[in-house]
Amino acid sequence: MTSSSDSAPETAPTAPSHVRRPLRPLTARGRHEAHRVSTSLELLFDLCFVVAVAQAGVQLVHAVVEGRAGHGILNYAMVFFAIWWAWMNFSWFASAYDNDDVLYRLVTLVQIAGVLVLAAGISRAFTQHDFLLVWLGYVIMRLAMVSQWLRAARWAQGAEKRMARRYAAGVLLCQVGWLGLVLLPEPARPWVFLVMVIAELSVPLIAERAYATSWHPHHIAERYGLFTIIVLGETIAAATVAVKSAADEHTALGELLPIAAGGLLIVFSAWWIYFVVPIHGHLRSNRESFLWGYGHYVILASAAAIGAGLEVAVEQAVGKTHLSSLAASAAVTLPTALYLLTVWALHSRYFKVGIAQQTVLPATALLVICCTFLGDWAVLAAGVVSALSVATSVALTGRKTAGRGAGRSAQQAA
Repeated sequence: MTSSSDSAPETAPTAPSHVRRPLRPLTARGRHEAHRVSTSLELLFDLCFVVAVAQAGVQLVHAVVEGRAGHGILNYAMVFFAIWWAWMNFSWFASAYDNDDVLYRLVTLVQIAGVLVLAAGISRAFTQHDFLLVWLGYVIMRLAMVSQWLRAARWAQGAEKRMARRYAAGVLLCQVGWLGLVLLPEPARPWVFLVMVIAELSVPLIAERAYATSWHPHHIAERYGLFTIIVLGETIAAATVAVKSAADEHTALGELLPIAAGGLLIVFSAWWIYFVVPIHGHLRSNRESFLWGYGHYVILASAAAIGAGLEVAVEQAVGKTHLSSLAASAAVTLPTALYLLTVWALHSRYFKVGIAQQTVLPATALLVICCTFLGDWAVLAAGVVSALSVATSVALTGRKTAGRGAGRSAQQAA
């Protein structure tokens, strides 16, 4: 019998390899990580942001239906910028620094709470010109973002530390500037908005002047793509609710069906056109990524505005507004044309070969605008034109691919 001193020492059980510490250093991730995809927390983040997008769309519909289109579009542009910019700040930071520990998750949930506060204040911003609740929601989101940057700065060194601190300082200064929407009189607010947009867009350019964050191209492309899908889904949902409500209160199915069919064709075409090219291959440096990322403000805002336009068209079709058919049609065709042109400028033109392929989307946008003058059939015509542009692009791409294949076969035979 051996004594306890002769026996082998007991070792503490080790944690399984898949168990990670609840708190970990917030350090930069690799730009070329394999299999980098969106997380479930990021998807929840997107869905909560779409609540705010939906609120902005509803208020835009009310403004246009009541004959205050100019006022509604201005407020929509201002509110949508706040939504989109906060989403974009988080998405690019997460692509570079997401360590998925407990603290990171909690701060992200705080940001989600902030966007819900912002969403609650959108109607007051539109109807009463009161931006206080929107600003408070923005404060919650942006202070949480500042804490993330300061945490990243704690673990960084040299140029990376300076970059993270510049981001934190820039976000704080801009947040103070947005207070002008609350304190200054209403005529000055559009100018405050313009100045603050320039300031906000300048923060990443200044912060990353000497050091670029290690965002992941495939992950960023997927994040933007998923948010675009969610916005297009909200467009379908809004149009569906509008058609259902009108059908329940009226028997004007003959007027509603063309709008519903045209709206579906527009949304389906918008999805196809956006995802037809693997855009992550174009995101090679900050120079391309800044323009591409900033340009998505127009893509996302116009995609959401299509849904608002479809609601306006339904309201006009059943006689619930005094808008003319021309104005109601323009509420759909103009954002659709803007979406097509922006997707072409940011995506498609880099992957098109020859004049025929390059001119499909710009020509489609022009034809969609012309559909505005077709009265009650404008939305359906715009949908058909959009769908035909997709078919034309597929045919041209297939012909080009077949031609290259035949050329290779001829060379091999020779």
